[in-house]
Amino acid sequence: MRYSTSNSPASNGASLWFLAITLLSFLAASTAPTPLYHLYQEHLQFSAATLTVIFGVYAISLLVALLTVGSLSDYLGRKPVIFTAVLLNMLAMLLFINADSVAWLIGARVLQGFATGMATAVLSAALLDTDRQQGPLVNSVAPLLGMAVGAMGCGLLAEFAPLPLQLTYWVLLALFVTQGVYVWRLPETVSPQAGAWGALRPTLHVPIQARSTLWRVLPLNIATWALGGFYASLAPSLVRTATGSDSNLIGGATVAALTLTGALMIFTLRNRSATKALLLGGTLLPAGVAMVLLGVHGASLPLFFLGTLVAGCGFGAGFLGAVRSLVPLALPHERAGLMSAFYVLSYLAFCLPSLLAGGLTRTFGLVATTDGYGAVLIVLSLAALLGLMRQRPASVCSLDVK
Repeated sequence: MRYSTSNSPASNGASLWFLAITLLSFLAASTAPTPLYHLYQEHLQFSAATLTVIFGVYAISLLVALLTVGSLSDYLGRKPVIFTAVLLNMLAMLLFINADSVAWLIGARVLQGFATGMATAVLSAALLDTDRQQGPLVNSVAPLLGMAVGAMGCGLLAEFAPLPLQLTYWVLLALFVTQGVYVWRLPETVSPQAGAWGALRPTLHVPIQARSTLWRVLPLNIATWALGGFYASLAPSLVRTATGSDSNLIGGATVAALTLTGALMIFTLRNRSATKALLLGGTLLPAGVAMVLLGVHGASLPLFFLGTLVAGCGFGAGFLGAVRSLVPLALPHERAGLMSAFYVLSYLAFCLPSLLAGGLTRTFGLVATTDGYGAVLIVLSLAALLGLMRQRPASVCSLDVK
């Protein structure tokens, strides 16, 4: 038997907390550069298009990790893979601390992306191993909460503390060193088995029983992550363009407003069905995006942030609905592969639209590009909502016939 369930409740509780904090830390580190982008732009003199490249290489590297090493922990065990991911992210923090050119920033983001991709898959699987009830909730809340903490925490340090381009990374480095030491105290939940080299082939491991559900939740999940990618890359610049503010807190606040409300929405809906979460996500996300666009054109910062809060609720509900629909369908030895495939598709939606938008800003400008981006998200969300609503009556009718 490859899957161990012999741990005591106390041991499981400690493991659950450690895994949740570690996952949160990786996602916090991923958004830490967001509030600093305008400082990097001033210091290194690069354009908005270059900014989206720096953002995009992170997501592409993360995708490479998910495609290659995403299911490696199903063969080697969870702890060695978690430790390797932590070690790689420590090296990325050192690159950020010493970054004095665009090339250094790109190198740091590439390494950070690979480490985060490796960590996301193995930590998600380990959380499900440790607690089948709370694992899906933690898998949904921790990434969004981590993104909010990283963006807002870095923004606060950049605004009020010394060394704005280094201090955040020193704090994160200390945190990862601690986690790298503690990880070996975790109980191992997967017994090593042969086949690790074969697992490195770039493939998407989606169990047959989960494929139809994945296709059903994919449209809304694409809209959700495309919105997150825009906020992590171009939204801070958009707010500055619309308001003229140069505060370091703006970049962090925009990301935190989206992801923190998403995390709160996930917690609020934790006892609701996946279908209800998906329907709510498909309703709130397009409504929030429409309010954001109105705020941009009206130069209204309050309306922009109100729309962000509404869209964040849709973000959280859609993400929770997708995760809760999928994770019960995988067997223990299939979990890391399924979560890798899910995050590959999610991060494709996270990075590719944002990279395209960054290129389009050169031709059409930031505001016009935002209008087009928002319109696509609204259409995609509403199409997903209509599909879910059509499927729901069909399901009810089939039950009545039975």
